[in-house]
Amino acid sequence: MKITDITVIKLLYPVEPPMADAIHFASARSLLLVQVHTDTGLVGIGEAAIPGGPLEVAESVILHELRPRLIGEDPFKVEYLWRKMAIPSHQHGRGGVLYMAMGGIDVALYDIIGQATKTPLYKLLGGYRDEVLAYASAGFYRENKSAQDLAEECGNYVEEGFTHIKIKVGRSKESMWSPLHDMPSSDYATVSLEEDIERVRLVREAIGRKTKLSIDANNAWTPSMAIQMGKELQKYNLAWIEEPVDTDDIEGSAHVARVLDVPICGYETCTSLPQYRELIVRRAVDIISPSIIWCGGITETRKIAALAQAYHLPVASHGFGSGPTVIANLHFMAAIPNGGLLEFDRNQNDLRTYLFNEEIEIDQRGYVKVPERPGLGVTLNTKIIDKYRVE
Repeated sequence: MKITDITVIKLLYPVEPPMADAIHFASARSLLLVQVHTDTGLVGIGEAAIPGGPLEVAESVILHELRPRLIGEDPFKVEYLWRKMAIPSHQHGRGGVLYMAMGGIDVALYDIIGQATKTPLYKLLGGYRDEVLAYASAGFYRENKSAQDLAEECGNYVEEGFTHIKIKVGRSKESMWSPLHDMPSSDYATVSLEEDIERVRLVREAIGRKTKLSIDANNAWTPSMAIQMGKELQKYNLAWIEEPVDTDDIEGSAHVARVLDVPICGYETCTSLPQYRELIVRRAVDIISPSIIWCGGITETRKIAALAQAYHLPVASHGFGSGPTVIANLHFMAAIPNGGLLEFDRNQNDLRTYLFNEEIEIDQRGYVKVPERPGLGVTLNTKIIDKYRVE
């Protein structure tokens, strides 16, 4: 079997009203769908993410830089192909845009292997479990969305069957050194520190004591503010605080992890094995959350998870994206022994919910069953692709 072509499709889903986390603003959800074609007719799919930038950036890297290196190659040779993509482009940096472009291709290669061997991807990767507990990833900021609105939203997730919910915190300009000050739409839906505390309090009240609750600050706080807010909020029985400080402030994150009783989770904005090595070895996190798509695909993320396992750390990988991100994350979390928790975005996004002909949803216990069909186990809904396709 040989690779004959690599193509991409650009998709855009409008978000109304816009949504925001601690520092980011989104008026649309985008997807760069990657397809790797073979001479047998098998086609693998993946998602290339380029958060904060236009789809054309990753598109250009894939089509003009990576594609020529892979045409004619055996898709089963994933380790070799990963290095063939990464090493000649090492001057771009180890991680970042390059690895985000590689991620879509790498996942598509594993999809092809699964289809060719008639094996579900999670079994190819180890097959540790056949269902994964999902947590509702939600609680974003929106204009005129009150703390009570947020509490009602989260209460609805409990009724749907979720036993774990994660909400956003940190969108406050009272944080003097927050990246928010330099981000687009920085005045949109901001709150005070006191309002953020009230948001968490009301959510805990709405979901009860048994439902797990995590908060995600998306790198908005300094270590001192993370400790201040963490001490105030940990009384609400938090499962973890995610990305409390800047990704590059490893010492700061380690200090926060030592001081607070709440586990520190992170950092999805790390995009390579060496970056996670520093987080893990220096005990800057208690839970790691690598993104399969951002870290160059399954090939690199497997190594990150294995390193975490060597340090007895769990993995709750970042799965906030479109359909290919969710399904790849589901297979991956089902395959590793130190995984077992699926990030399940609850914001409206047709590129996630309806991209496939097959439904990916939780059952009454809050679990998602892993598909037993070959590869990723999904087929594309061409009507959704036609509806949201952009040139």
